[in-house]
Amino acid sequence: MDLIGKTALVTGSTSGIGLGIAQVLAARGAHILVNGFGDSQAPRQLIEQAGAAHGIRTAYHGADLSQVTEIEALAAYAEKEFGRIDILVNNAGIQHTAPVEAFPVEKWDAIIAINLSSVFHTTRLLLPAMKQAGWGRIINIASVHGLVGSAEKCAYVAAKHGVVGFTKVVALETATTGVTVNAICPGWVLTPLVQKQIDALAEKHGISEDAARDMLLGEKEPSRTFTTPQELGELAAFLCSPAGNNVRGVAWNMDGGWAAQ
Repeated sequence: MDLIGKTALVTGSTSGIGLGIAQVLAARGAHILVNGFGDSQAPRQLIEQAGAAHGIRTAYHGADLSQVTEIEALAAYAEKEFGRIDILVNNAGIQHTAPVEAFPVEKWDAIIAINLSSVFHTTRLLLPAMKQAGWGRIINIASVHGLVGSAEKCAYVAAKHGVVGFTKVVALETATTGVTVNAICPGWVLTPLVQKQIDALAEKHGISEDAARDMLLGEKEPSRTFTTPQELGELAAFLCSPAGNNVRGVAWNMDGGWAAQ
């Protein structure tokens, strides 16, 4: 799983799943282009510490992935700083919940733009250099909601199903090349966003945080265990390894049995 000399762009990597994946890839020797909102210095330090044994370097670009021009600027920056991107991890995403008839149009548009359209734009911009180099990995962080539905998540579920379908198409288009394209479909991951849901459940029902956590997991995830960002990073690293050379177009769920029900 040696990624020394490779460069990875992980979108939405200033926290949560993206940061965990970036740390694991850095520990394998990959340079990391960080993207996301909020503080970038602390995440970069964590990533550089993970890759310290390999002397990896990081760079940061704060592109808003809802804007095509900013994605194009991100791709141009990647070429300028690193020459090309070898590993693209499309992780950035947002969420909003509401019944379909009450779903705000602007929230629908934003979720589709960031969770789905940005995957198309980063792929179309960065894939040609991977094909020319004869090696590349595109890993799309979809969701178990790319495989099944949940009420009040129409935009998110639609976007994630779209990511899974898009992954399959690009995998077929690159099937005879050295570029592989796959999706990872997590269930519940204990990120700051999910912690807010746990806190809200605890407050709503007047229960402890542990009880709220069990309530959240018990509804959907048979293992009653959160997947960690580091576990998702290890799966991404596997897909980047020689063992992943012929894994193409897969939607690999890491969901504690959610989709098996």
